[in-house]
Amino acid sequence: MEVAPLDRIWGRGRSSLSARLTRTRSKSWQIAQCAIAAGVAWFVAADLLGHETPFFAPIAAVVSLGTSYGQRLRRVAEVTLGVAIGVAVADLLVIGIGTGAWQLTLIVALAMTSAFLLDGGQLFVTQAAVQSIVVATLLPQPDAAFTRWTDALVGGAVALVAATVVPAAPLRRPREQAAVVLRKVAALLRAAGDVMDDGEVDPALELLADARSTDYLIRELQLAADEGLAVVASSPFRVRHRPGVRRMAELVDPLDRALRSTRVLVRHTAVAAYHRRPVPHAYAVLARELADAVDEAAEELHANRMAVGARPALLAVGFATGQVERSAVLSAEVVLAQLRGIVADMLLLTGLDPLEATDALPPPPGYLEP
Repeated sequence: MEVAPLDRIWGRGRSSLSARLTRTRSKSWQIAQCAIAAGVAWFVAADLLGHETPFFAPIAAVVSLGTSYGQRLRRVAEVTLGVAIGVAVADLLVIGIGTGAWQLTLIVALAMTSAFLLDGGQLFVTQAAVQSIVVATLLPQPDAAFTRWTDALVGGAVALVAATVVPAAPLRRPREQAAVVLRKVAALLRAAGDVMDDGEVDPALELLADARSTDYLIRELQLAADEGLAVVASSPFRVRHRPGVRRMAELVDPLDRALRSTRVLVRHTAVAAYHRRPVPHAYAVLARELADAVDEAAEELHANRMAVGARPALLAVGFATGQVERSAVLSAEVVLAQLRGIVADMLLLTGLDPLEATDALPPPPGYLEP
């Protein structure tokens, strides 16, 4: 029994290492892009313009690009202007009051205030402060002000050019991540079907814990969608991909709803197992059939198609929920209602609006029109 906690810790460590390696691989292009941009910026400023130790240029390039595609153009502008404000304030004050602790306090305060008055963002303000510190403490040479600002412009220009060159991977990631979410939904539905049939408590509780740990999938999907939109907005070479990326980004909310509905289904299934309340075998069959339909939708999205091809399978499951024999157990009826809700959520991915998705489901047996 004492080995189990160590096994769990070892398992978590391996999972964490795997996640870190995956994340590093996914950022390999941005890392290479920043490194190359830093070298190019230094080359332009030092070798072409003849500036001595132009470290502002590679710094501006790397900070402007960052390791995400979002708001790169805004970062270029904020970094360049922030450097300009910081350098200008520091150079002017160093000429008049020199350097020292109280002088540095005043210089940083005025640089940040100037950035705020220009309605700058957080990066703008931070860069103004940092560059004023560098100038006032490390490079108090007033005659080099224009050179330092030119270096910042060089770094920003190199970053601007580099930002337009992006691989196709960020454009694929939204649909790939959408498929990952749907495959998880399908896996949870199949496991829930097994719990409905077996009624075992331990597998039910393990399944519930698994379902509750799926929030990160939607966060990853939202990040992928935001990154894809940023790429098509900033790169003129990817403009033709804009409609497809936008369509995928619009699926984030329906996918979130489908995953949330599946978690609720798993919870009610676990509650029924915990209280030893039977769930009809027909409901387990419906859960597995719905899982097959969800897998079909995942394949459609992964192939960069809207999930219209999965609509017949989803409608078939929805129709079956209206024909299945009802249970006298309230918790089982909640499971059936949740299955119908997941079908409606999934139909949103096939292009139906919420009212159309709801109307596509026949009323359950025994339902009386008001």
